[in-house]
Parts: sequence; C-alpha cells; structure tokens
Amino acid sequence: MATIRAQQLTEHLQSPASTMASVQQLFSLEGQTALVTGGTRGIGQAMAIALAEAGADILLVQRNENDRDTKQAIEKLGRKATIYTADLACPESMKALLPKILQNDHRVHILLNCGGIQRRHPAHQFPDDDWNEVLQVNLTAVFTLCRDVGAHMLSRQPDQYGRRGSIINIASLLSFQGGINVPAYAASKGGVAQLTKALSNQWAKDGITVNAIAPGYIATEMNTALMQDEKRAASILERIPAGRWGSPDDFKGGVVYLASRASQYVSGEILTIDGGWMGR
Repeated sequence: MATIRAQQLTEHLQSPASTMASVQQLFSLEGQTALVTGGTRGIGQAMAIALAEAGADILLVQRNENDRDTKQAIEKLGRKATIYTADLACPESMKALLPKILQNDHRVHILLNCGGIQRRHPAHQFPDDDWNEVLQVNLTAVFTLCRDVGAHMLSRQPDQYGRRGSIINIASLLSFQGGINVPAYAASKGGVAQLTKALSNQWAKDGITVNAIAPGYIATEMNTALMQDEKRAASILERIPAGRWGSPDDFKGGVVYLASRASQYVSGEILTIDGGWMGR
C-alpha cells in the first residue's frame, strides 16, 4: 500500500498541473487571444481591458465599429485589439462569426460571453418579441459561441499544462433569484448557469474550463432604471453587506483568475461578485 501511494505521489508531482510556477506566471495571459462580446462599456469593457493588462490580445465582437474606446484602451497597453461585427440578436450572424475569425488565422484561447440585454415588463404583459430577443441574446448566442469556440479549442492539442482554453460566461444574481418584472432575463441567466455546468461536465477532462461570473447590483447602464427608483435603490443598498453598489473594476481580478492557469482545477463554478449580497 505504501508503495502504491508513493507511486501516486510521484505521478502527481510529475503531472503538468503540478509544474512549479510563480503566482505571476499562473495569472499571466501572455501569448493568448481572448474573444469578448459586450466589451464596449460597463463590466464587459473593464474585463476586456483586464485581460489585455494580463497579456492577452483581444477580439472584440460589436454590432458596429463606431465605438472604438475599448479597442484604443487595449492598444495603449501594447496589446492587439481587433473588432469583428456581429449581431447577438441574429442567429445567422452568430453562426458566421467564428468562421470569419478563423479565416484570419486567429486562435482563440479565452472566450468571454458578456453581451446581454434587459427588458422590463410585468410578467402578465411581457411581449413575445422582448422575450424572444432576450433569450436569443443572453442565452442562445452564448450557447452558439460556446459550441463553436469549444469545437475550435478541442481541435487543438493541449499545451504543456494540459490546457486547451477557458470559457467564461456572465450569469447574474438572477441565476439564483427571480427578480421583479424581468422574467425573460431571469430565465436566460438561469439558463446560462446550467449551460456553464453542462459544458464543464463535458469538456473539463479535455482541458477546457467552463465557468461563469454572476454580478450583483452594479452601477452600470443596465441598472439605470433600478438606480432611478429611489425606494428600490435604497432597499437594494441596505441589503448589500459591502455598503455600496459594485463598479465594473470589481470584476477585473475575477475574470483574469478564471481565464488563467491559476484556475486550472476550477470548472463548472459560478463566481458571484456581489459585495456579499448572496450571503445576507
């Protein structure tokens, strides 16, 4: 028995995952390329810039090329940034996206699905068109990119550490809770959480980690309606143990962690960044 245990320990110490590295090396994204949706503002912009700060080049998926703020911020860091136009609300546009990227000889190591929309109506008045658009943008487009980029990652040989890539989806507190007047958003984000787990079950053994980040109440454009409702905003703030709404920069550390080798043995998880809301 002692001999078997010694052999197992030796095999572990010789495995790629146990190769000694500094903490800085574990978090480095040098030589990698990240494909990012929703990177023009808010949380998505902060995370795209964080990935670049860690050393990655960035492929930005945008509806048009007019908004170049994120691209310029990344280029100021000395990293490459390329804009690809696509419409998350259009299934055909999403299916055509990755082939277009691969034709330009890009290799995608990190996928960050941050694009999303919100529609607010009482449930008994929720329009079909809004329901369908929210589910397409927030869930179906996420699946399409996960599927296509996942296949691309699987087609490559793993690196020296046994890794093929990292997929990071953006979930929500409404992956766990129901919200008010946002049934489509809650359904889509609940779906993102379960999709993340399902893909992790399938791909973790192949060196692809699949995780999600669930933002709490963040002071961004998507939450303008909540922040302008004084009574609701006060009740939200009262429940947040951190005593403040979150900011986009609060997500920079989390996304780099999940994109990097630092989280190599983390998959199928939902990292909640909410100032303590879910623990209240």
